[in-house]
Amino acid sequence: MSNTKAYAAQSETSKLAPFSFDRREPRPDDVSIEIDYCGVCHTDIHFTQNDWGNSVFPVVPGHEIIGRVTAVGSDVTRHKVGDVVGVGCMVDSCRTCSACESGLEQYCLEGMTGTYNGEDRHDHTMTFGGYSDKVVVSERFVVKVPEKLDPAAAAPILCAGITTYSPLRHYGVKAGDKVGIIGMGGLGHMGVKFAKALGAEVTIFTRSESKVSEAKKQGADHVIISTDEKQMEDAAQSFDFMLDTVPVPHDLNPYLNALKFDGTHILVGLLQPIEPPVEAGALVGKRRVLAGSLIGGMPETQEVLDFCAEHDITCDIEMLDIQNINDAYERMKKGDVKYRFVIDMASLKNA
Repeated sequence: MSNTKAYAAQSETSKLAPFSFDRREPRPDDVSIEIDYCGVCHTDIHFTQNDWGNSVFPVVPGHEIIGRVTAVGSDVTRHKVGDVVGVGCMVDSCRTCSACESGLEQYCLEGMTGTYNGEDRHDHTMTFGGYSDKVVVSERFVVKVPEKLDPAAAAPILCAGITTYSPLRHYGVKAGDKVGIIGMGGLGHMGVKFAKALGAEVTIFTRSESKVSEAKKQGADHVIISTDEKQMEDAAQSFDFMLDTVPVPHDLNPYLNALKFDGTHILVGLLQPIEPPVEAGALVGKRRVLAGSLIGGMPETQEVLDFCAEHDITCDIEMLDIQNINDAYERMKKGDVKYRFVIDMASLKNA
């Protein structure tokens, strides 16, 4: 067992605070990693506040992990000591179902094991995430970070990046397609970069006039203010795809009407019931598709890192000492970050 420094929430009403625990002994297929950086995802807030009602405390969040390999098990072949590697949103799955055999471990028929707040399939302990100084993970769920990528800026690619890349690839976005990106946060700004790299014509839909110049700076070809009825009317039946990154209930119908026939609206942010209801006629009458997508499997997670290195894509980040994590959470709730916080774990190691 290895004593590990971390930050944890002890209850849904408590702040994140220093916490120590013992990481398990490495198994033959495990990679031991010293964590250098960990991205901060809005999901971390949901779990620490038990917003979804399934948190098991204490919660050590963090599933955008970048670090260096310090040891490998006897069966490990993909990684070696000194490699810069990443760990994303999951650390295990059944590995034998049809989804896992297809490299889609996130859709494991038995349920994937989350990087935190998941139950270890072997010893049944709860998993603790990347707000810590080290982690032990099966090599199947560890990816290589290309040398060309800045390690800190690469951390959010393991969640915000793969969450937007996977559906664009799966649904076949290609050069010349017209893609709408709904929302201009951590997910949205990555969606713009990926869609542009795939050759699409990209439009940001935002409620805020203040985000127009920023959207253009991120590479968007056009910006539509979604509260402007005239702009939305003019956008009718214009788009091949909508990538919807908004994490709270919102009216999908105006965006469905902006799709061409055979257009696809992809939800990647919303996990709650759709409110107000979708008008089925908008789907049936134009053979439109309302779809969802969850992160990506391990082969695709490696693919997105390599794609980012090839196309010079990084996440826009703000570095953070872990001692300021609670303030960062409050800023995130207000949308006051462009576009992802990343914790410099040296602040934990040196504390």
